[in-house]
Amino acid sequence: MPKSFNQKLKILYLMQVFMEKTDCGHPMSVPDLIQYLDGYGISVERKTVYDDIETLRIFGMKIENRREKPSGYYLVDREFSFPELKILMDAVQSSRFITERQSRELVRKLEHLTSISEAKRLQSQASVLSGNKAFNHEIYDSIQRICDAMADNRQICFNYYEWDFSRELKPKRDGARYRVSPWKMIWNNENYYLIGLDERNGIVKHYRVDKIMHVSIESQKRNGEDIFRNFDFQKYISGTFGMFGGKEQIVKMEFENHFVGVVLDRFGQEVMLIPKDQEHFTMQARISISPQFYGWLAGLGTGAVIVSPENIRREYVSFLKKTLKNYGEKYDGKI
Repeated sequence: MPKSFNQKLKILYLMQVFMEKTDCGHPMSVPDLIQYLDGYGISVERKTVYDDIETLRIFGMKIENRREKPSGYYLVDREFSFPELKILMDAVQSSRFITERQSRELVRKLEHLTSISEAKRLQSQASVLSGNKAFNHEIYDSIQRICDAMADNRQICFNYYEWDFSRELKPKRDGARYRVSPWKMIWNNENYYLIGLDERNGIVKHYRVDKIMHVSIESQKRNGEDIFRNFDFQKYISGTFGMFGGKEQIVKMEFENHFVGVVLDRFGQEVMLIPKDQEHFTMQARISISPQFYGWLAGLGTGAVIVSPENIRREYVSFLKKTLKNYGEKYDGKI
């Protein structure tokens, strides 16, 4: 490449070196910058480097001159700080809905958002856990098509999969296509979910995105606008235990006071807590009744009680009796 052309790229190479090689602990002196540019066949004088640094500052890059050792110029502000990148990297590494390979690729891309030295710090703390990673390599394509459909107000069709005993993903409904009006994708319980209107029966349902494959965008407009216009997605999630669906009912419960944090974590900060006595409080919430809800409640032991409705109390007792029966035990009224 002609040297004259490289001269035109000089300011871009300077921008690159500040972004990739400098930070507070790794500044570069003007002689260092001149040597770096010389590697690209660009000869410059000190004054030219000073002028170019000022141009980059005017452009918006916050470049400072560190006078104490190690001295030199470095880029102060980046799009993401080190703690922000660490949080994003940890989120990627722990994400179960993408594959191990996709996790590693995303981590590498995040490393390019900081200096080489800071990237090495991130690498030293990186550890993609492969044990619970997804196996669906179509996940990116599915997300893209779902987002495109929502933006275009269109329905989608897809195959929905589940694990069988041989540890293979098999299509549900014998491979029949699901038709859904998609309205929201939500992260919950370490998984990504699509919430939408099931066109077959006209009710709100959710689907694990990593179990969705072969998504197609349909020509039909979405249904459910009246339902989702003021839909409380947070309340839907908090009332759906483990994202397992069930018939919704308003349930009143009583808890020992030390479970306040557990209740707020589960149902959100807006839930009303009503003191009953010095040691207990009550609350009520709209719950999707399922074995997962009963299992969560049982995990709180004797410190949690269903107050009403009576049919849910009886179902919970039946759940506990069946659980004891699995161990060949009968409930004798004692704990």
